[in-house]
Amino acid sequence: MSHRITLIKGDGIGPEITDAVIKILDSAKCGLQYDEAIVGEQIYHKNVSSGIDDDAWKVIRRNDVMLKAPITTPMGGGYKSLNVTMRKELGLYVNLRPSISYYPIIEKSPKVMDLVIVRENEEDLYAGIEYKQTKGSVTSLKLLTKAGSIKICIFAFEYARKHKRKKVTCMVKDNIMKMTDGMFYKAFLEVAKNYPEIEAEHYIIDIGAARVACRPQDFDVIVTENLYGDIISDIASEASGSVGIAGSANLGDKYAMFEAIHGSAPRMAGLNSANPTAFLNGAIMMLRHLGLYDKANLINNAVFTTLENGYHTKDLYVEGRSKEKMGTKEFADKIIEHFGEKPKNFKINDEGESSVFEKFDPKKYEGFYDSKKELVGVDFFIDYDSEKPSDIANKINDLTKESNLKLSSILSKGLKVWPTKEDKKVEFCDNWMCRFFFEKEVSHANVASLLALLSEKFDVIKMEKLYKFDGENGYSAGQGE
Repeated sequence: MSHRITLIKGDGIGPEITDAVIKILDSAKCGLQYDEAIVGEQIYHKNVSSGIDDDAWKVIRRNDVMLKAPITTPMGGGYKSLNVTMRKELGLYVNLRPSISYYPIIEKSPKVMDLVIVRENEEDLYAGIEYKQTKGSVTSLKLLTKAGSIKICIFAFEYARKHKRKKVTCMVKDNIMKMTDGMFYKAFLEVAKNYPEIEAEHYIIDIGAARVACRPQDFDVIVTENLYGDIISDIASEASGSVGIAGSANLGDKYAMFEAIHGSAPRMAGLNSANPTAFLNGAIMMLRHLGLYDKANLINNAVFTTLENGYHTKDLYVEGRSKEKMGTKEFADKIIEHFGEKPKNFKINDEGESSVFEKFDPKKYEGFYDSKKELVGVDFFIDYDSEKPSDIANKINDLTKESNLKLSSILSKGLKVWPTKEDKKVEFCDNWMCRFFFEKEVSHANVASLLALLSEKFDVIKMEKLYKFDGENGYSAGQGE
């Protein structure tokens, strides 16, 4: 039986590691047919600002499965990340990144390590919603949803159940981001109730990341948000031996995309020195997703046998331990030579990668969703050059004498700076948050009226309405409030 997949060769080292991996897949007679889609720098330089055109989307949507090499994402400008765009456009809400021990092939690799990071793939700061609204400040919106948080936690527990894993660890920063990360952890606890046989564990992300680096044997399945998951995936991969050997799967209800976790490394392009193992490991995950377990195991055994016998690319080569330093093409050929062999010092995991999904059912979590919503106030953010918050407060209070909304506090970068016991100066601040609460009746029209009033004297750059949900504040307090 043949399988038709979408192939993206990517940028930088992408084309050469793709050629190496395709040669291995074809030599293993995996029965794959490829529809190539061209995205990234080639398209961007044709004045397509997104880096992906309609022709590419047609190819991508033609097949349910995609094998994608690394694509260059410009630093600090240029087009948005195509990786993020494709994940969101195709509904690939799961990023699955396994990390195992490569000891003793890679001496620094932990002797015991077998963890899987389940990363939420569509939300968080990776939404890339940013604003520059004053000369001296920029903002980035961290956006999480209850649905997204519940869905990724369901997947993590379903994965653990299917693969007979004993523990799922949630890593967040809910001691600081009490609303966003707090909601994610609350979703984790709600889902965990349905899996009593699996231990549910909680870590603050900073100490959790440190433990992944130093004590990876403590973890089994980790579930976390988008940015945290990206960071600790690289930590786990580097701890296991090298980012150059870690593959990943991006999974959704319809589509699946498989890739290396590393970038396009443009400085290495064309040198025949890149390690194709990470991309190949992504392809092995793809084969298991397609049900081609025998082919996946054939290639996986050959990879470990090749590494065990001392044939290494530049990034893994150690003088005196490695037998031969190999280029990308030569390493691929050596893997093919080892088809049919098994490593002597490794226990290969022959289980299929999970593609299981419990369809998200909001009714199952009605108590988590339903709540009474009540408008109680509004935050106005203003661009204003002043070092004394009291000057701002005095001007606002003069403007709003007749308003039903009264100024409660002024904050700078989350810190309450008015009213305070001492009228201190605040240097280098032009982005002030002015918090108002209703005195009597509550009305959206009052908010609009206050906006018009403030705009006569101030540059109002942003507004956030303040709500309570079932009597609990739906907004964070400032430091010192």
